[in-house]
Amino acid sequence: MALSFAQTPSSTLEPYRPSFHFSPRQGWLNDPNGLVYYKGEYHLFFQYHPDSTVWGPMHWGHAVSKNLLHWEELPIALYPDDLGTIFSGSAVIDWQNTAGFGKEAMVAIFTHNVPGLQQQSIAYSTDKGRSWTKYEGNPVLPPPNRALRDFRDPKVFWYGSQAEGHWVMAVAAGSSILFFTSPDLKTWESSGGFGLQGATCGVWETPDLFELKLDNSAESRWVLTVGIGGCAPAGGSGQQYFVGQFDGQTFTNENDKKQVLWADYGADFYAGQSWSDVESRRIWIGWMNNWAYAQALPTGIFRGSMNLPRELSLRQTPEGIRLVQNPIKELESLRTQLRHWENLQISEGQNLLEGISGESFEIRLEFQVDPLIDKITLNLRVGDKTKTTLGYSMKARKLFFGRAESGLTEFHKDFSLNHMADLAPQEDGTIKLNIILDKASVEIFANDGLVVMSEQIFPIEGANELELFAQGGSLTLKSLSVYALEGF
Repeated sequence: MALSFAQTPSSTLEPYRPSFHFSPRQGWLNDPNGLVYYKGEYHLFFQYHPDSTVWGPMHWGHAVSKNLLHWEELPIALYPDDLGTIFSGSAVIDWQNTAGFGKEAMVAIFTHNVPGLQQQSIAYSTDKGRSWTKYEGNPVLPPPNRALRDFRDPKVFWYGSQAEGHWVMAVAAGSSILFFTSPDLKTWESSGGFGLQGATCGVWETPDLFELKLDNSAESRWVLTVGIGGCAPAGGSGQQYFVGQFDGQTFTNENDKKQVLWADYGADFYAGQSWSDVESRRIWIGWMNNWAYAQALPTGIFRGSMNLPRELSLRQTPEGIRLVQNPIKELESLRTQLRHWENLQISEGQNLLEGISGESFEIRLEFQVDPLIDKITLNLRVGDKTKTTLGYSMKARKLFFGRAESGLTEFHKDFSLNHMADLAPQEDGTIKLNIILDKASVEIFANDGLVVMSEQIFPIEGANELELFAQGGSLTLKSLSVYALEGF
């Protein structure tokens, strides 16, 4: 029995405005900045050019949310000044008033940029981020070597107990991360560095550093994440990470220095940052874009959006400890309709999803891997001579994604390339896929978040059908759930 989901059609003026991913009202957006949780609000600052839809003089835009899905865009927080434009950075709540800006001041730490010189500066707010004052002593951290042109994107957090701890800053510098410590956010001392490991084929940017429990046990590791400007698995920019230890001064990688770990195998996850001051959860978000084609997207009065926020954890695998990402649980509040199947055989050529149509879905799929079958294919946003394709190759054991026929692709030659990721079956021989479809994006979380792919798409009007096929034989489908998602 087929089911037609009634959903509100896209605006003809902004068909690619996402329903539940953050995008600015107008202008250019890139890196998330200053992520902090305070008094019931998640703050999202972001690299912003309000006067154009291409990159330009950077400001910090600002939005807040109570549920990480519905965002209220606020006035611009930080503007360029005599010290330069406002590049990426982080924000903290100064709970102990170490800087003397006031009780529970929100402090932004960012890069002041002029051609050839990048320095770290701070600003503060005592009204929940609604107004900002730049510190009169800026910059608080010039580059240790004036020849160092890339010195940016400070990530700051408190390390240790309230009584005996200190502030830590991680700053990207070429293909390395430099660490600094401070008692008051104003005076900083060098404490070490980490670099020339993992992928070094592009400039490192936007570091983050945080501790996670391993498999929900008492054991933990530190995770250092780094945006890299080139050579990511899907081409262009991407996000790598390292697993190891941090002693309050510097980071140590526990893996071989040549090993490369990618956070996302799709084309569109970059500059990932996590929220400060969120108790019991580590949540991060990325820029859903790729520097290869970011300034050419066919989106209209705005250009750029964020990925769906994700909750992070660590899992022990046969290959080692790996970062795991899953959609935030708040997404379930957007579910409006459901169709569910269990223990079903799909014959070759049979489309189980015939008649289901819409723009925004959550699709949860679990199937038995059978090497006698070629592949399982899920086509999204299917229309006249158009479709977005994802699936799993049984013999190659690879997750694949194709957007060559997804709609508008001609704006850049690399946009239509196919992307793949290795994906071994779970211990019981199954593959699990959780697919989040918004108007102009697909995010795939495989095997409970062990492998992730994030991709933008720009479908033609009316391409709203779904298709699910087995190719090369009949398939044992353990379960399939299709939820319609209602945006804001």
